[in-house]
Amino acid sequence: MNATISKRDMFKSWRTRRPFWGATLSILSGVIILAVPVQLYEIAAVPGSMIVIGLLLGGLTLLMGVLTYVMPKLSTLFGIITIFSSVLSILGALGGFFIGTILGIIGGSILIAWTPQIGTADSMDPPDQKRFAVKEIASGKETVDLRP
Repeated sequence: MNATISKRDMFKSWRTRRPFWGATLSILSGVIILAVPVQLYEIAAVPGSMIVIGLLLGGLTLLMGVLTYVMPKLSTLFGIITIFSSVLSILGALGGFFIGTILGIIGGSILIAWTPQIGTADSMDPPDQKRFAVKEIASGKETVDLRP
């Protein structure tokens, strides 16, 4: 067998430790939401226009997707913020013609539902290491061997 790990296996390992599809949909949603105000910025950039709000909310949705890749343990918080910002982007960016809003809601929902996989104790301990537990009894402590 080949002792080296391929790039595909490394990417698969990295992807399984994160809410990959939720973050990817959030980034895609942010890009689509940002496309509308960026196109309108040259034409309708006047004081008091809603284009600035569209840029902020699209950027926030994009940022939440990127931060989820970096900090997957906070995916629930990022998912909530993604859903709120993508729904509110209807005001300033037409929600990326509603496609960005729908993708943001789906991506945020996946981020909220994701839970990290927790390894078992057997997979983390070296196989040759002894496992003992201390059991307290009224008269003192007793060591118990937990090996199968």
